[in-house]
Amino acid sequence: MNYEEFKDVVHRKSKINLNYYKERQMKRRIDSLIKRNNFKGYKDYYEALCKDKALYEQFINYLTINVSEFYRNINQWKVLEKEVFPYLLSQNKKLKIWSAACSTGDEPYSLAMCLSNLIPLSSISIVATDIDKEVLRKAKEGIYSEKSVSGVPSNFVNKYFDKLGDKYQIKNEVKKCIEFKEHNLLNDSYPRNCDLIVCRNVMIYFTEESKEIIYKKFNESLKDGGILFVGSTEQIIMPTRYNFESLKTFFYKKI
Repeated sequence: MNYEEFKDVVHRKSKINLNYYKERQMKRRIDSLIKRNNFKGYKDYYEALCKDKALYEQFINYLTINVSEFYRNINQWKVLEKEVFPYLLSQNKKLKIWSAACSTGDEPYSLAMCLSNLIPLSSISIVATDIDKEVLRKAKEGIYSEKSVSGVPSNFVNKYFDKLGDKYQIKNEVKKCIEFKEHNLLNDSYPRNCDLIVCRNVMIYFTEESKEIIYKKFNESLKDGGILFVGSTEQIIMPTRYNFESLKTFFYKKI
């Protein structure tokens, strides 16, 4: 079995189309995983994936590149709190927020805490989605290491986390703000009429053709005047191609 054949069987089994990802980067990751697990090649590895649930979950988790942290790139969160959220709240007091490719939940929980400076937690509703069932399980559990919460403002750590030994668990009052769902950005239908979509540090792994599809879908998913918040390496070149205009660096407004 060669890599092209491996991509095909993985697509049939997982509904994840590896053709949408940058090939050199993804193939290197998969080859490394096969070698690390002491398999001879794609055929042996795929046969093992079909038999071993834990190995398959490890593969999906590795494939979907789950990297997340609370308040990643703190200056962007300050812009969100001081400028973007007030603008959105001036348009609509009840915001519909989607955290796409949310990984282990750090981002949607950060969104809820950040917005709680402006409106009560009881008024906050965020849909958080990811393709990986295992990271969604961890997100719902909401237990993080001390290192993970190091970027969270200290007042929020004290207010919104319970200390469990050397771990920190997000409190239920914050959990209630978030609805976690499984979602494939390239296959599944998107939420509608969103005020804010947050999708950060994910698009860098996709091909240019895939990005074009996703940006257009994000635009259709937003209300007029809605905002897309992207990662620090993901500035959109010529955003008007997708019916966006730059509001602030890393924030794009639907025209």
